[in-house]
Amino acid sequence: MARVIPIAQAGRPTAAGSLEFRSQPPLSLYVHVPWCVQKCPYCDFNSHTAPTAIPEAAYVDALVADLESALPLVWGRRVVSVFIGGGTPSLLSGEAVDTLLTAVRSRLQLLPDAEITLEANPGTAEAARFAAYRAAGVTRLSLGIQSFDDRHLRALGRIHDGDEARRAIELAAQHFERFNLDLMYGLPGQTLAEALVDLDTALSFAPPHLSCYQLTLEPNTRFAADPPDLPEADACADMQEAIETRLAGAGYRHYETSAFARPGYQCQHNLNYWLFGDYLGIGAGAHGKLTMHDRVLRQMRWKQPTQYLQQATAGQPVHEEHTVAAGELPFEFMMNALRLVDGFDPALFEARTTAPLLAIESELRRAEADGLIERSPQRIAPTLRGQRYLNELLRRFLPA
Repeated sequence: MARVIPIAQAGRPTAAGSLEFRSQPPLSLYVHVPWCVQKCPYCDFNSHTAPTAIPEAAYVDALVADLESALPLVWGRRVVSVFIGGGTPSLLSGEAVDTLLTAVRSRLQLLPDAEITLEANPGTAEAARFAAYRAAGVTRLSLGIQSFDDRHLRALGRIHDGDEARRAIELAAQHFERFNLDLMYGLPGQTLAEALVDLDTALSFAPPHLSCYQLTLEPNTRFAADPPDLPEADACADMQEAIETRLAGAGYRHYETSAFARPGYQCQHNLNYWLFGDYLGIGAGAHGKLTMHDRVLRQMRWKQPTQYLQQATAGQPVHEEHTVAAGELPFEFMMNALRLVDGFDPALFEARTTAPLLAIESELRRAEADGLIERSPQRIAPTLRGQRYLNELLRRFLPA
């Protein structure tokens, strides 16, 4: 968990309306790999169908050049976690991941116990490859299982089947103490019983961490243009409630909107996101948030892989950059921190935004009166009702 900074050390707004941060939050590194074997119809991430052979060496070189260009912004800061996401990072060879992580360690102050996660597709799982990732320093694997039902996997456009999913989990458990399984529910034509069969199959492998989330139709996806027949909202709500109950009974702690973990196995990288920590994003389309002494900076890299390769190699990987307005920071903080079932320490609000908690006191009072949050001097957290109606809760904190 990120260290909570006492109010006495927190930042404060200056007379001119700019910001003054007296300390910086924990820093993570996100690395984006943009290629997939094929684009899933529900996916709105920056992913692109891979060529016959991805330009692996050139892309790793571009990532290193990207990292070097960002060093002045993060110089001297310690990195608490690394997340290699995509796309499908498991398209990279073990040698490429080793080269990348060696470059990261030589340029950043990576904590000795830093969590290093790599996302993998069961359709690209190989024993030798997983072993090479572990040898390169990856400490946690995240598998995009989604379902074990071949019918549902075909509907989702996945390249693996149920048997390949099971085999991938066996390999992950063989090489990694810490691993996550992604499951989706509310799939086309799915019943409550089928959703629970998927969950029970996943639980049979005793994963330390599970991400369980409802399929949603995102803009600019094939499913948005040609929507499949999805279960009704009430049926999806029944699935959610049944999944949460089954996981609680199996000893998993529901610690974030869609994340469940055995004690000690929460995803440290994602916790840093939800606690409004900083993250440097490198790779095609990667986003980043960095706290300077007087501002919060957001960046986005060039999205198209070919263009990113050219721009990063030329030392210009950033496509868009802007400073977050001081008045937007309270909402951005709450949008992240209220995803956590346990909420946050009130002192953290001022430390991350420089605004006093009094700035949102009226919104907090109304949310509490409506049964959406509960609070004490030590904690502000969503109630069960607040978790169920999270979007409604978050709207309370939108800047006027």
